[in-house]
Order: sequence, then C-alpha cells, then structure tokens
Amino acid sequence: MSQIQHAVPDAPIRYTQICTRSSSCSSPQTSSSAAAAGTEPPSCTGHRGRTPRRKWQVFPGRNRFYCDGRVMMARQTGVFYLTLVLILLTSGLFFAFDCPYLASNLSPAIPAVGAVLFVFVMGMLFRASFSDPGVLPRATPDEAADLERQIDSTGCSKPPPRTREVLINGQTVKLKYCFTCKIFRPPRASHCSLCDNCVERFDHHCPWVGNCVGRRNYRFFYLFILSLSFLTIFIFAFVITHVQLISLEISSMFDSFTPRCTILEVVVCFFSVWSIVGLSGFHTYLISSNQTTNEDIKGTWSKKEGKDNYNPYSYGNVLTNCCAALCGPLPPSLIDRRGLIQADTPQTAHQSNGTGGGSYAPTQLHSHMVGGYHPGWLQHGGGTSCQFCCFHAAKISFVPLTFYIY
Repeated sequence: MSQIQHAVPDAPIRYTQICTRSSSCSSPQTSSSAAAAGTEPPSCTGHRGRTPRRKWQVFPGRNRFYCDGRVMMARQTGVFYLTLVLILLTSGLFFAFDCPYLASNLSPAIPAVGAVLFVFVMGMLFRASFSDPGVLPRATPDEAADLERQIDSTGCSKPPPRTREVLINGQTVKLKYCFTCKIFRPPRASHCSLCDNCVERFDHHCPWVGNCVGRRNYRFFYLFILSLSFLTIFIFAFVITHVQLISLEISSMFDSFTPRCTILEVVVCFFSVWSIVGLSGFHTYLISSNQTTNEDIKGTWSKKEGKDNYNPYSYGNVLTNCCAALCGPLPPSLIDRRGLIQADTPQTAHQSNGTGGGSYAPTQLHSHMVGGYHPGWLQHGGGTSCQFCCFHAAKISFVPLTFYIY
C-alpha cells in the first residue's frame, strides 16, 4: 500500500519571483538558490524603475505641453512669438528712451502707469495662451460603442441622423455629433480643426495668442486685447508728446539716436492701434450680447434665419451679460492633463481621421464629475424639452449628469 506524505503545517512557505526580462532580472536558478540560502531574491529592476506617464504625454489633440503639462498651447506658435516681440520691443523702446525724458519734464507718474499697463497686458496674454481653453474629453471605446448602438437602434432604413435637438429658453438648439471625439457636442461647443479638439463655448482659434479661445480663457483673452488697446494708445500719445517737446529743443529730429527710436515707436503704434482697438470693440459687442465669434460669423441668432430666431443665452441686459462673461467663477479643466495613467483605465476611442498624437486615457469617472460630458447624456429624440444645470445664461434647471451652458 502506498504511503501518503502529509505536508507539515508549520513549515515556512517560500515563493520565488519570476521575471520575463532576462537582461535586467536574475534567472529562476538564482532565485531558487537565494531562497535556499534564506535571503531575499533580487527584484526586477525593469518594473520598479519605470516612471508612470501622465495624460498630457499621450494627449490625442494637436497641442504642445510645457512645464510637465501645466502649460498648454497649440502647435502653431510662430505668430504668438511675433506678438511677444512686438509688445516687448515697443514697450522696451518706450521705457528706455521716452520715459526718462517724460518723467523729468512732465510727470514721474507716466512710467509708473505704463509699467502697470505693461505687466497687466503680459499677465493676461500668458493666462490666455497657456490655459486649457475648455477642451472636452473624448469618449472611451465603450462609450463610443454604446452611443453607436443608441443611434443604430432607431430602426430606420436610411442612415440615422447625427444630430439631436434640445430646447433652451424656448429656442431649439441642435447638437452635432463629432466623428473625431465620438460625442454629441454640448450647446455652443465646436471642434477646432487646428488643435483637433472639441472646445466648450468655442469662440475662435487665435494665432496671436497661440491657443483656442473658449470658455475657460475667453475673459483673459478679452482683458488682454482691451488692456493692450489702452497700452498702445498710452504709448502712442506720449511718444507724440515726446516728439513735439524734443523738436522744440533740437534743430532736427535726426540729430540724436533717441528721436529715431521714438519715430519707430510711432510707426508701430500707428499701424497697430486701429486693429487692436477695432478688435476690442468687436468683442465688447459680443460680450454685451452674450454671443461668440463663431455664432456671430455663422449668423446663428440672426433674424434672417427666421422671425422667431433669438439668442437664448442672453439675459436681455448688457450689464448682466458682461458680468456673466467676465465675473463668473472659472470652471475646472475637464481633461486632467497632469493626471497619471492607470493600467486599468479605459482608453479613449481613436479618432477617425487619424491625425491625433496618441490615445488619451481619462479617469474612469470623468463622465460623472461636475462639468463632465458623457456621449450618451442625451437619451431622447428631437423636439423634447431638455433641462440642464445652467451656469450663467440659460434660466433652466437640473439633470443628473451636470454640465454648464454659457
């Protein structure tokens, strides 16, 4: 009769670590000998030394990131550097050659006021250029497949429409499907062809600031062009004053180096002030009527589209519209670009045009966070009155999946 040997319950159990990387880890024989000797087997240095990647490193849009994802810009930044050169050159010549004379002959407050305007202009420029404009996260493959099933379940022989309709303050608004991001874009959102992102409350893509202008950086863009208008007028006025005063002291304007620099400032300011002031006036009109550049160019709320066509986002009051655009709380970024990529995090659906720089992995609960967007958030058909949690302009209420309408 065969004998059955029973394991001793008090005997210590040893485990050996097996690694498939032969170049960086020890062999199973080495691990076994280390275990027999009572020492800890060497660990796998390949897995332990790997640094986790952040989401901005695999972001699918056409953007550049700096300072470990803290700075976000478009890829085309050449015009942005031209903006910097023009502002720094004009202001530098003014402070170097005009301010000393004006401070000693007129008032020392002139360079102080100019410095305050210059610092404010540069601060608003960097804030508008380096911020997330309001990029909407793309759908994961599971979310995109679920939305495709919802669209295909209509049972029509023809291809189902890729639009939805909602009612906002009595006005019917169409929601368009984005084939790149695999989502139904929220009201006032649009896809930027240069950055390849859907941007919330998309205004326009501005090459002068090197970024899209959307919900999260529009106020900084407006304050930048408005303060730049004041700075340009300020420099232009006092440069002319300097030229007039110095022309009384010397026989010719070209007798010294200082007037030549002053004349250069006059030329730059003269050709810049018209476009800058005109742009500031145009965006002042947009803010007072609670419109975007995209809506104004397309004539979305124009009376030509229909007698009953009106802007449902306007409060009907200029002051209230301005306060809503400039003084409201700033919404959080939805893309979490500095978040760490987890191994079990679902990847986003690949874009159809193949122009992305990678696959972006948002957190698993990004659809349910405040301000988040889910591709299947709209379950009903057209013509149904849909109520939202509105942040500023629409006077409507709440649904479980919350998002904001400007």
